[in-house]
Amino acid sequence: MGSIEEESPLIEEGLISQEPKLYAQDGSVDLHGNPPLKEKTGNWKACPFILGNECCERLAYYGIAGNLITYLTTKLHQGNVSAARNVTTWQGTCYLTPLIGAVLADAYWGRYWTIACFSGIYFIGMSALTLSASVPALKPAECIGGFCPSATPAQYAMFFGGLYLIALGTGGIKPCVSSFGADQFDDTDSRERVKKASFFNWFYFSINIGALVSSSLLVWIQENRGWGLGFGIPTVFMGLAIASFFFGTPLYRFQKPGGSPITRISQVVVASFRKSTLKVPEDATLLYETQDKNSAIAGSRKIEHTDDCQYLDKAAVISEEESKTGDFSNSWRLCTVTQVEELKILIRMFPIWASGIIFSAVYAQMSTMFVQQGRAMDCKIGSFQLPPAALGTFDTASVIIWVPLYDRFIVPLARRFTGVDKGFTEIQRMGVGLFVSVLCMAAAAIVEIIRLHMANELGLVESGAPVPISVLWQIPQYFILGAAEVFYFIGQLEFFYDQSPDAMRSLCSALALLTNALGNYLSSLILTLVTYFTTRNGEEGWISDNLNTGHLDYYFWLLAGLSLVNMGVYFFSAARYKQKKASSL
Repeated sequence: MGSIEEESPLIEEGLISQEPKLYAQDGSVDLHGNPPLKEKTGNWKACPFILGNECCERLAYYGIAGNLITYLTTKLHQGNVSAARNVTTWQGTCYLTPLIGAVLADAYWGRYWTIACFSGIYFIGMSALTLSASVPALKPAECIGGFCPSATPAQYAMFFGGLYLIALGTGGIKPCVSSFGADQFDDTDSRERVKKASFFNWFYFSINIGALVSSSLLVWIQENRGWGLGFGIPTVFMGLAIASFFFGTPLYRFQKPGGSPITRISQVVVASFRKSTLKVPEDATLLYETQDKNSAIAGSRKIEHTDDCQYLDKAAVISEEESKTGDFSNSWRLCTVTQVEELKILIRMFPIWASGIIFSAVYAQMSTMFVQQGRAMDCKIGSFQLPPAALGTFDTASVIIWVPLYDRFIVPLARRFTGVDKGFTEIQRMGVGLFVSVLCMAAAAIVEIIRLHMANELGLVESGAPVPISVLWQIPQYFILGAAEVFYFIGQLEFFYDQSPDAMRSLCSALALLTNALGNYLSSLILTLVTYFTTRNGEEGWISDNLNTGHLDYYFWLLAGLSLVNMGVYFFSAARYKQKKASSL
C-alpha cells in the first residue's frame, strides 16, 4: 500500500486548476500545533501508516470474528441459535462502543490520542483471548464421546472478558481511524478533496486485505493447528497495527477537538425551548453568528443557514434583553447559526442513517447463517477439508476486485453521465449497494432451496448429515455481498465524513457504525422471533440444530423482503435530502 501516491487513481486527473497554497487551510495543525506545511505533512504520504494500521487491526479483528461461531459451537459446546446470538451480540457491541470513543475524540482527546489509548485496551483483550485458548486451566474441556462438559465460570469469564475488552478497544479505533485518514486531505483544496474520495476506497481495500488473510489462512490454522495459535497470530498483528500507527506521527495533520457535541446539541434544544415564544426573523442574517472568520467551535467552519426545522432557529434569535446588554456568552440561551445547523444536519441524516440497519443485518449473515449453511454442505475440495468460514474469502476477494474497478473505471465512466467528480454522489452509491444486498439474500435462499431438495431426495433429513452439494455453491452470495459492501459501506463512510459538521466527524462516524450494531442486534432479534414463532406446537422451526429439517431458505427470503422495503424507504428519503453547505476557514 506504500505506492498509492505513485499510483494515483484516474479520478485525480483533469481537475480544475487552482493556485497551490503552502499550508492547509482546513483548521488542522501539525505535531507541534502549527499550521501544517502541505509539502511535508498529510496527503498520501501520511496514509500508508494509517492504511497499514487499519489492515493489521482488521486482520486481528476478523481473525477472531470470522470463525467465532465455530469456536462457540465446537469448543464451548453451544447450540446454533445460542452461538449465532452470541456472535451477533458481540459484533453489535463492537459497533456500539464507538459512541464512547467518538465523544472522547471530538470533545477532549482528538482522534490521534483516542486511537492510541484504545489500541492498548484492544491489545490486552486479544492477549486475554489467546490465553483462554492456550492455557490448559483456561481452555474448555473436550467432548468425550457424545458428552460435552460445560465450560467453568472462570473459563467463561476469561474468554468473554477478553472478547468484550476487544469490543471496548475497537470503540476508540473504528470511529476515528477513517476520519483521521480523511483529515490528512485539505477540505478547502479541490485536488485534495478528490484524493480524499479515493482514500475511502483504498481504506476499505486495506480492511479487506486484512480480512482476506483472516478468512483464509487464519481460519485454517484455527481448525487444523489449534485455537491458541489461531488467536495468537491476530494478537501479534494487533501489535504491528499499533506500531504502524505511531511510526507515521511526524507526518500527520491533526484536527483540534471542538468540545462536547452532546453539550452543543443540548444547548440548541434548551435555548430553542426557552425562546419558544419568540418569532424567527424572515431575514436569516439577523440570527446570531460570530463575526470572526472562524466559527465559535474550535476547528470548525461556519455552516450556512437552511430553512428546515425552523423551530430550532429560535435558539439563534437575539432577544431584546440580549440586544440591550450585549451579553451573548450564555450558550444555553443563545446559540450560533452554525451550532443550530449542526443539529439540523443530524436530523436530516437520520433517514439515510437508518437504512444501514437492515443492510447490516444482511451483512451479519456472512459470519452466522452463511457459515452454518456451509457446514451442512460438502466442504471437501479434493482431499482438502475447507472450513465453511473460509468462504468469507470470496466476499473479501470480491471487495478487492471491485475497489480498483470502481476507482479506476466506474468513476470516470459515471462522471461522463452524472457530472460528479467522484462519479456518483455518496447517496447514489449507497442506493446501488442496497439494491445489490437484495440480490445477495435471494442468491442465498436459492442455494438453500437446492440443498434442502437434495437432502430430501437422498434421505438425509432425519440424520442431519451434510448434503453432498459442494460448499462452493455459496460463492455467488459471498461475491454479491462484497459488491454490495463496496457501494454501500464505502459510500456510507464518505457520506458521514463529508456531510457531518466539522467538529462532529468522529461522532457521525460512530453513528454510521451504530447501524452495524443495531443490524447485528436486529439479526439476533429476528433469529429469536423466527425461532419462537416457528417452533410453537412442537415444530422443528426454520432454524434448527439439524438444518436439514428446517427452512433456512424462508429466513433468507424474509431478509430479502425486508431489504427490498428498506431500499424503497431509502430512495424516498434520499430524494429529499439537503446537502451541507460550509464556508471556508
